[in-house]
Amino acid sequence: MPAKRAVDLTGSLILLLLLLPALLALAAAVAVTSPGPVLTRRDRTGLGGRPFAMLTFRTRRNDQVDDTRDTPVGRPLRRHFLDELPQLINVLRGEMSLVGPRPLAPEDSEPATGAGRARLGVRPGITGLWQISGRSELPWEEMAVLDLHYVEQYWLGLDLLILARTLPAAVAGRRPVPAGAPVRLA
Repeated sequence: MPAKRAVDLTGSLILLLLLLPALLALAAAVAVTSPGPVLTRRDRTGLGGRPFAMLTFRTRRNDQVDDTRDTPVGRPLRRHFLDELPQLINVLRGEMSLVGPRPLAPEDSEPATGAGRARLGVRPGITGLWQISGRSELPWEEMAVLDLHYVEQYWLGLDLLILARTLPAAVAGRRPVPAGAPVRLA
């Protein structure tokens, strides 16, 4: 998939350059509204099962995963997917793709058989079918089906379609299709 990697490199570099002022403003907002690091590193499983540290803006107090107290800017950052913008760095480093299955924590990674093996055959993405189909409102099983569908049906046009459907969701702060509605890709 050399074309996909070329799109990832070009797209992430262009987006980082265009979004640099916004990224700096978001980093400043995180820094001045609560103590702690601006970025968090989450252990994730990537291509071929290799671990990597996924970057996000910190949205919880004291960077505690089980602490449900949002920072003052945490909820809006998550609602509009802005907390995920640092993952563009993961894309540049080759750990992630702009589009692909969502990266799973090592403890959530599927066994390296069947669907799990197929998932490990591609780089995880910042966005994907899961995000344009209902995001966290979807059960785990449906996310796995969407990820497998993406891997099996991959073509560059699918990535472009997913990217185009992600932007309205991010701007609106909601999923772009009603829950339970079929995702039409053609």
